[in-house]
Amino acid sequence: MSEIPVQSRINIIEYTREKLVDWLTERNIATYRAEQILKWIYLRQADSFDLMTDLSKDSRAMLKQQFVIGRLEAEAIETSRDGSRKYLFKLSDGKCIESVLIPERDHYTLCVSSQVGCAQGCLFCLTASGGFERNLSRAEIIAQVRDIKNELDDPGQLRNIVFMGMGEPLANYKNLISALDTITDNDAGLRFATRRITVSTAGLVTRFAALGRDTKVNLAISLNATDDETRSRLMPINRKYPIDALLAACRRYPLPAGRRITFEYILIKGVNDFPADARRLAKLLQPIRCKINLIPFNSHGGCDFERPAESDIQAFYKILFDKNYTVIIRRSKGQDISAACGQLRARSAGLQAERRGQRAEGRGLRAEG
Repeated sequence: MSEIPVQSRINIIEYTREKLVDWLTERNIATYRAEQILKWIYLRQADSFDLMTDLSKDSRAMLKQQFVIGRLEAEAIETSRDGSRKYLFKLSDGKCIESVLIPERDHYTLCVSSQVGCAQGCLFCLTASGGFERNLSRAEIIAQVRDIKNELDDPGQLRNIVFMGMGEPLANYKNLISALDTITDNDAGLRFATRRITVSTAGLVTRFAALGRDTKVNLAISLNATDDETRSRLMPINRKYPIDALLAACRRYPLPAGRRITFEYILIKGVNDFPADARRLAKLLQPIRCKINLIPFNSHGGCDFERPAESDIQAFYKILFDKNYTVIIRRSKGQDISAACGQLRARSAGLQAERRGQRAEGRGLRAEG
C-alpha cells in the first residue's frame, strides 16, 4: 500500500459515525470500533491514533494511513479583563473565523461561527461588511467546540453553545445539522444537551420546519425592528421574508415542552429604540412563547450607528417587562478587546494587507536601488 502524504489525508472529524462505520466495514473491521474511535477523539481529546490502545495495531496503522485528527490553528487570542476570550482561527485554506468564550457566573458560553463571512448584509454587522466567502465544513464547526473545550482547566465548565458568531447558520444547514449531531451525541460525541445550544438566525424562514424536525436545540431570531421599512433597511433578508412571514413561521415552530423562542433586539440610538418600538414589539410577540434579549449596540468602526442612552435602554426594558415578558439586557463583554463580531478578523486582515504592502514597497525600493 503506497503511503498517502499527510497533507492529503482526511480529517477524521469530517466523518460522521455512519460514514466511519462504512469505512470500517469496507476493511473488515468490527463496526463497534467506530464508537471506540469517536470516544478517543471527542471524550478523551486524542491527537494521535497511536493512543487508541483498545484497537489492534493493524487497525491503528490503517487509520493513520487514511486520516489525521485535525485541530484549528489559533492565529490570535485576545483575553479581556472580564475573562472573555476571543479566538481568531486560521483555516487550512488561509481564511479566518472567530470564536468567543464568554465567562458566566459558574460556567462558560461559547459563541461559534458557521461561515467565513456572511451574505446577509445586515447594516449593523461588521462581519457582513466583508461579504461572504464560504461555508464552514462540519469539522470546522465541531473543532471550535472541541479545541476550546480542550484548553479549559475544567472542560466541564463549558456548558452553553450559541451559534451567534460569523455567518448565518441556517444558510449552511447540512453542515450545521451534521455538526450538531456530533456535538449533542451522548454516547461518543461532545455530550452537550440540546437545551444548552442555541442557533440564531436572521430569519431564513424556509429552514425553520426542517430545524424543528432535525434537532431540538433552541431557536433565536435576530429581529431588531418592529416595522418592515426599518427592518428591511437594517436587514435585507426582510425584503424576502417580512416580519409577518417571519412571525408566522415562529408561531408554527414545534417548540419542545418548556422551551421558548428567543428574540434578539439590537437597540440602536435613534433607529429602533423609541417607546413606540417597544410597545409594537410587545404586541407583535404576544401570540408566541418567547423571551427577549435586548442588546445595546456595540459600536465599531464599520458603521456610524450609536449605542442608546442608558435611560432609553431602561425605558424600553420597562415597557416590555410591564407587559409580562421575560426580558434580559445583554451587556457586551470584552469591551477592552476586539469585541464586535468580525473585528479581530478584520483587524488581522488589515495588518496582513499592510505587511504585504510594506514588503511590496521594500521590493520596489530594492529594485530602484
